[in-house]
Amino acid sequence: MNKLLVSGAVLAVSLLAANAYAKDYTVKELNTGADGTFVFEPAYLHIQPGDTVHFVAADAGHDSQSFLTPKGAEGWKSEISKDLTVKFGVQGVYLYECNPHHQFGMLGVIQVGKAVNEDAAKKAAAAMEQQQLMNQGRLEKLMQDVTAK
Repeated sequence: MNKLLVSGAVLAVSLLAANAYAKDYTVKELNTGADGTFVFEPAYLHIQPGDTVHFVAADAGHDSQSFLTPKGAEGWKSEISKDLTVKFGVQGVYLYECNPHHQFGMLGVIQVGKAVNEDAAKKAAAAMEQQQLMNQGRLEKLMQDVTAK
């Protein structure tokens, strides 16, 4: 019985410690930013499992929604011009877009821990690149930041 209590206490402390180190990030949805028009800023994040991203509708008319997630991860979709907070718990590469402006290259990449689905993410990014009317090459450039680490 004592071993069970000790094991439970160790698990509880471990979970609390993991949450204490979780970080919060903000991604702005913008008409114009440092990388041009129709951007998420920053458009690439490398975070850790348990971290949270706040998608902020800094300019009206944008949303944020996933179009590729790692196996076992849930996708997300915000309402237009509404902020959304997403907690990431599954490692891998997440690709997302502003649905009204995805053909204008309003795309982003979040890597959570290791890029366990890197091949699938590269294929999805290449397919999305072919649909771009503006800002061609933006997603391809963001994918260069994806690492196996």
